[in-house]
Amino acid sequence: MSSTPQQVDRGIVVFGAGGQVGRAVVTEALRRGLTVTAAVRDPERHRDLVGEGVSLVRCDVTDPAAVAATAHGHTAAVSTVYTPDVPSTDFYGATADALVAGLGTARVRRLVHVGVATTLETAPGTAVHDDPAFPEAYRAFSLGHALALDRLRESGAALDWVVVTPPLDLDRTAPGTGRYRTGGPQVLGERIAQADLAVAVVDELTAPAHHREQIAVAA
Repeated sequence: MSSTPQQVDRGIVVFGAGGQVGRAVVTEALRRGLTVTAAVRDPERHRDLVGEGVSLVRCDVTDPAAVAATAHGHTAAVSTVYTPDVPSTDFYGATADALVAGLGTARVRRLVHVGVATTLETAPGTAVHDDPAFPEAYRAFSLGHALALDRLRESGAALDWVVVTPPLDLDRTAPGTGRYRTGGPQVLGERIAQADLAVAVVDELTAPAHHREQIAVAA
């Protein structure tokens, strides 16, 4: 379902580029001929990202000023941020607030945020994590992503965002097919290759098809 890309003149910034999904997005963006600013918390840990078409920068994605400085001059942004060492609701709420404010200051209008499957709906208004049997160990992580989604929904019209949400089975080893399906905020399928998730993300950067909404993607 890959779309025909539009011209992206000034490149993109990927917040959380050092993670597995972030790296897949960087790879796909480079394959399309885009230039990438890879924004990470600790550049020393991710020096292998540096190469032709990629610059590596330090950025605290919870700091609006840092987001603005990093995003300045870019056409669009991706957020694939993740942290295991900060309370999830605090981190993801602060991240969403900083992205909205910082991208606004930098005048970057397009944001593609990668969500998590447990925030998708199993029935209208009922998320996967609302099931009483949902594992308590993962609830805070999912609620943090749900809070980020709420903050994006509350943002002004200046930011054109989309939350691209893969299924629970995000296969990091399967070869990409270049194809995927999209749906609304409901559970759509059981799996997707990480490489195909990256295709969906970059498609939404280069030829935006969804606006100010959460979508599901699946194989």
